[in-house]
Amino acid sequence: MNHFPDFSQPVNFLLAALIIFIVVTARYFIVSGLFYVIFYVWKRKKWTARKINPRDYPKGQFRKEIIRSILTSILFGLSGALLLWMWQKGYARIYVNVRDYPLWWLPVSLFLALFLQETYYYWLHRWMHIPSVYRLVHQWHHDSHIASPWTAFSFHPIEGLIQAAFLPLLLLFLPMHVGTLIVMLIIMSVTSVINHLDIEIYPSWFAGVPLLRSFIGATHHSLHHKQFKYNYGLYFTWWDKWMQTESPKFSALFRQKTEKTSNKK
Repeated sequence: MNHFPDFSQPVNFLLAALIIFIVVTARYFIVSGLFYVIFYVWKRKKWTARKINPRDYPKGQFRKEIIRSILTSILFGLSGALLLWMWQKGYARIYVNVRDYPLWWLPVSLFLALFLQETYYYWLHRWMHIPSVYRLVHQWHHDSHIASPWTAFSFHPIEGLIQAAFLPLLLLFLPMHVGTLIVMLIIMSVTSVINHLDIEIYPSWFAGVPLLRSFIGATHHSLHHKQFKYNYGLYFTWWDKWMQTESPKFSALFRQKTEKTSNKK
């Protein structure tokens, strides 16, 4: 990091935050826009049977989600600049030389990071559903009663800060190769859109494979937006199963949305 500008200087810090904000915003529009075009424009008829909520979206929902997502991207930009500063000062345990740790640490560190984020988010998500906290922090996200590809980053600023704080906190103690970190960021972006798609894109046979059936998809998360008291997970259903907070309607609804279309193929 010696060839980078000093991120402790306010101008350099804000410039880094601006660049990261632009990257995050572009990533949001590319990923969310791509899923929107594929599943709601080009392939609408093909995916109608897999749509969880058949009702139309309220007027103005997408615009509201995009504005709120841009606000969230500002916070992610500041978080990214903070992470660069931490890395430059030696606080963040990001490494560049792949030989600094054994090769097996690359997938292990990715899995640990995802599991720790899952744990972090699950319990904070349950906290955000305490009525007094919900009204202040989480209601913005649930204004989208029917989730869409644009809902993925639609958070209140306080919730955005909670989301943005995870990676700087994680990298204080967990060593991660910069390439592994990039893979994790891609996973975060893509799965967030898939979960909010409101169209189940996973095949019916996922339910029969132990690891794959743990992935959270549109069916699982759409029930959270409808029922509120179930399905708090981020990537995996593990904590919901362990804490008995998975919706009793999930398995039947997943079969309903996948088996008929699978049998037609």
